Amino acid sequence: MSHDTRPAALRALGSQVAWSIVRRAEALRTGKAGHGGREPLLARGPVFRVPHGDAVAGPVPGRGGGTAVGAGEPSDVATPVALTVDDGPDPTWTPALLDVLAAHAVEATFFVVGERAREHPGLLRRLLAAGHHLGNHSYSHFQPFAALPAAAVARELHETQRVVTGETGVRPALFRAPAGGWSRRVLAAARDHGLTPVDWTVDPKDWREPPADRIAERVARARPGDIVLCHDGGGDRSRTVKALDLALTRLRERGTLFTAL
Repeated sequence: MSHDTRPAALRALGSQVAWSIVRRAEALRTGKAGHGGREPLLARGPVFRVPHGDAVAGPVPGRGGGTAVGAGEPSDVATPVALTVDDGPDPTWTPALLDVLAAHAVEATFFVVGERAREHPGLLRRLLAAGHHLGNHSYSHFQPFAALPAAAVARELHETQRVVTGETGVRPALFRAPAGGWSRRVLAAARDHGLTPVDWTVDPKDWREPPADRIAERVARARPGDIVLCHDGGGDRSRTVKALDLALTRLRERGTLFTAL
């Protein structure tokens, strides 16, 4: 990294640390009963939880007799969990993950990297055909993302929008900064492109490739309204695929509903 960009990178890393603190605080609030309708800690920041209006009442897989969620239960039981998947599409791990999601009848939101989307446009169409949603995860996945000049941030968002829309006819409505690299500049660029910035509250850190049972344990802690972060690109994601099969089984047995953002 050149001397000229180092100060910006240091500021960006500081911003990521600050957002990490906000993320932890938001996750704690999410885990407490009765907070479903509260505003996020920072009203102009990214979305950290499933919008309260997305609460669902309906049959849950694994419940006998088609018992409806919300029937004789607290209303927040019907608030779904959102599974989000970053860094793909990947020709090995995205199809494997699609098989797991189909087996558990879970629709997710895939935040795709523009460069990888351009290389594997068929996977974009396959994701949409399976009922999943596509989000913008920048074009090159540069880190620290918030260190980029405003014009570069705008290009990263614009190029990914162009690729995904051109290949699928569907324009993403959501954006997630690489590694949660938020700043006022990044948030403003997202909104300038008509994109809602999305963060997360449950992070199993599967990108570090821990054992599958550890990833599964962390994902299975998700509670109504949580946004879960996982990955299908950027490395060996075999542990993530195995872990999600385990975690989704546990969550479905608990009566958890899922939604694509």
